[in-house]
Amino acid sequence: MNEPKRRFLERAIQASATATFIAAESVFVGNIRARGQFVVFGEVQGDGDLQGGLLLSANGRWHGNVRAEEAVVAGTLSGSLIVAGKLEIGCTAVIRGSVTARTIAIAKGAIVDGEIEITSGAPLLQFEERRAGR
Repeated sequence: MNEPKRRFLERAIQASATATFIAAESVFVGNIRARGQFVVFGEVQGDGDLQGGLLLSANGRWHGNVRAEEAVVAGTLSGSLIVAGKLEIGCTAVIRGSVTARTIAIAKGAIVDGEIEITSGAPLLQFEERRAGR
């Protein structure tokens, strides 16, 4: 059976023993430079330079500019987002700022209030989220 193409970061996080977590109800204030997978269930207030992937959960919030290798955004991001590889924007996502990535898939219902740039020249992929709803 073929593995689903979406949620690439979820597989990486499950296989990684070095993921960094910001727990629900936690607030991290300051800029972050990190290597490896980064998972946010709480809130970050500051810029992020992530040499790895970002998973921003549906309840997660990030206030600042973020750079990452890959990302899945299901929560709220206020600031620019630059992703070197794949970006998936879930149906519960709210992004207020510019978004740049090699490839982008966006679920129906997601909100992006800013410019979207796809650096590979590939089309913006849209999908119906089947795992969560608003």
